[in-house]
Amino acid sequence: MKDSLKKLFSKRALTLVFVALLVLSILNTYLILDGTSSSMRTTVVNYDFVLSQEGSTLNLKNMHTGYVVQPRSTQEALNRALSDGNSVYINQGSYTLGGDVKVIDKLNARIISDGATLECNGYKIIIYGANYTVSQYALISGLTLIGGTIHVENSFATTITNTKLINTTTGIEFLNSNTWSEYNKIEGCQFINNTESIVFRTPRNTQTDNIFGSVSGSYGSSVIERCYFNLKDHEVGIKVEPYAEFSESRMQNIRFWMGENGQHLNQTALKLEGSMAQTLFIGVVFESFADKPLDMFAIDVGKYCDALPDFRDGVSFLGSWTERIHNPFNIKLRAGIEATVKQEAVIPVGTSGEYGETQTLKWFSLTSSSFKPKIDVTGTLQPNEIITVRVRIEYVDNSVSTSAIRSFSASGSALLSDNDMMQLFSSQSVIWAILVDAKTNTATTNAKVTISN
Repeated sequence: MKDSLKKLFSKRALTLVFVALLVLSILNTYLILDGTSSSMRTTVVNYDFVLSQEGSTLNLKNMHTGYVVQPRSTQEALNRALSDGNSVYINQGSYTLGGDVKVIDKLNARIISDGATLECNGYKIIIYGANYTVSQYALISGLTLIGGTIHVENSFATTITNTKLINTTTGIEFLNSNTWSEYNKIEGCQFINNTESIVFRTPRNTQTDNIFGSVSGSYGSSVIERCYFNLKDHEVGIKVEPYAEFSESRMQNIRFWMGENGQHLNQTALKLEGSMAQTLFIGVVFESFADKPLDMFAIDVGKYCDALPDFRDGVSFLGSWTERIHNPFNIKLRAGIEATVKQEAVIPVGTSGEYGETQTLKWFSLTSSSFKPKIDVTGTLQPNEIITVRVRIEYVDNSVSTSAIRSFSASGSALLSDNDMMQLFSSQSVIWAILVDAKTNTATTNAKVTISN
């Protein structure tokens, strides 16, 4: 009898323990997975806080304790989350900022969403470090910011992805006020109707208000990739201010969409007043839809610019421009990888001493080391007939070289001399096009002129 009772109580005890554990497990799961309302649930468990809303009520949930508070404003909620923790997930919805969101001296801070919209009213999300060692690897992703700015200061390896910035004065800005802000990544973002979409600011020592001091100008080793810029009048896509160094970096698969719907005034895709030394352009498209562009530039080179980027194969300038590259201070332009495409073109021969139609040959982006044109004249020339072939270079900044001329009194071939090449290439500027035309001194001709590279 005693053994039977012991077995019975033992089974009951085990059952009670099992039930208690099951209840605790269910309760813990509920605290983690349960949203703040039945219509706003999330399974995000890798964040310190989750922000959601029900009507006009905000709910900020601590994902470690399950405790929920109801902040009075969005900025209060986000500032509390990023002060008490390192990460916050914002559920879908439309939120309003009435003040700045500040992420101060944080490592691995994260503000993540999958479609939340922040009406920013001119306020900012600020990633700030007293120096770069205490502010590193911040991540902002999945947001739409209307009328707001992401400000990054003295921070290392900030990443901004899959984010839209719309109708603001400045979309994303980087500032060095102590040490530097390098190794940043902006990927998969859209910039729509912003006065300035991305700005690398002139370094400023905030303690002495001296722009020089010991502050570094470097924003180097950074990447802007798979981004889209839609510009209106009086807007700039990317701006590198004086003494800022967006160097040893990469811009890849970028499109600047300009001059739509009658907009044609004062638009600049890249305003370069600082340095982009050894920064690569790969698959960058500057596209203008303006019929009559006025002060529309793909790249505007400023007085303090000390280095332009390397242009790689695949950089395109489409449509009409005031100038593709506005270079009033004659800053040196350089090419990166040289093209090696073999091409040949027939050049119309004008008669009676007048050049025929100029042929514009797109051998972009050649430099003098890879451009070795050969001119061929075939057919039977008349007695005393002279065929004159003129070769000029149009550079990417719209300037045109002096002419290299070859004359033929009979069929034959000729290469341009070293002196000719020196005239065509007074500098290592990037070729936009090769301009070739030809003429004869007679009223008719049987000659055929070709040029090849």
